Amino acid sequence: MKRKIYVLRYGHRPGRDKRVTTHVALVARAFGASGFILGDIVDESVYKTLMKIINAWGGELHVEMGVNSFNYCETWRKEGGLIVHLTMYGLHVDDVIGELRRDPRDLLIIVGAKKVPGFFYEIADYNVAIGHQPHSEIAALAVFLDRLFEGRELHLKFNNAKLEVIPSPRGKRVKRTTMKD
Repeated sequence: MKRKIYVLRYGHRPGRDKRVTTHVALVARAFGASGFILGDIVDESVYKTLMKIINAWGGELHVEMGVNSFNYCETWRKEGGLIVHLTMYGLHVDDVIGELRRDPRDLLIIVGAKKVPGFFYEIADYNVAIGHQPHSEIAALAVFLDRLFEGRELHLKFNNAKLEVIPSPRGKRVKRTTMKD
């Protein structure tokens, strides 16, 4: 059975974080995660954008919204899963990524928006820093997943895609695929 990798977005503020949270979810999908959880709140605009992308570009992403972040983490832990909290205050990714790759447990990656409560630092098996300077949570998630998958996620092919990029040295080339019923 394939290891599940979910991303939990904590602290989303609809008026301020809509675009960033959407991009966190898009990176989760494009870089190989199997699920995206928007904790503590439902944001229909984020959900609609994700479903639109999945419908056009294919693939599968389990999406949940409005779940209690604290309870979700506690349940993940009770069910034997591994929890990584991305924070610039954690251990450098290069120092722990090998251990994380070898660990077969399902993985929950916590990505914060607003000030993150101490709970997440405590429940995490690993607090991981991509660097020890302020930076984007979108970038942190992308770099973390890229290191975890050693670049293989950049070659993923998504099933049920209606659109596919044709690599080109100049311009934009997109192929519409024909769906077979």
